[in-house]
Amino acid sequence: MQINISRYTRHSHHSPQGPGGGNPLVFWLLVKWLCLTAAIMLTAYLVDGIHVVGFGHALGTAAVLGVLNIILRPILFILTLPITIMTLGLFTFIINALMLKIASGLIPGFSVIGFWAAVFGALIISVVNWLLNMLIQDSTGGGPGARGGPGARKSEEYIDMKKHDDRWE
Repeated sequence: MQINISRYTRHSHHSPQGPGGGNPLVFWLLVKWLCLTAAIMLTAYLVDGIHVVGFGHALGTAAVLGVLNIILRPILFILTLPITIMTLGLFTFIINALMLKIASGLIPGFSVIGFWAAVFGALIISVVNWLLNMLIQDSTGGGPGARGGPGARKSEEYIDMKKHDDRWE
């Protein structure tokens, strides 16, 4: 059983939706965007053929990679499904490398020079992004809608309590 406790006072303007009353989905999208940005910055530091001018260009690259992964990656994955199956899924690294090369053509301050730099960069970005997302999920208990969303554990029970003045309800 997990007890979820939040504090509300008469003078507090916080809402159950999150800081400032914002949408938790927008918050998680921003967190994932920053994780991908950090992964890109680390990859540029580790891989010789990948260069990023600064944090702003890394943010732009992360945004472009996010859009490419939503729109283009599923199409490429379906088109290359036979070779992906034959290589036991390893061909997805080539698809990720292609996404990285496309992003480098769209963002002026981000460059990927060479095929192997793209492959190693895609591998490092994937692993680092996955690790950061796992750490954030573990420390916060999940993503948007984690209590009732698809990733929620069905065996857990929740008790929500709010503190009004000096009383818990």
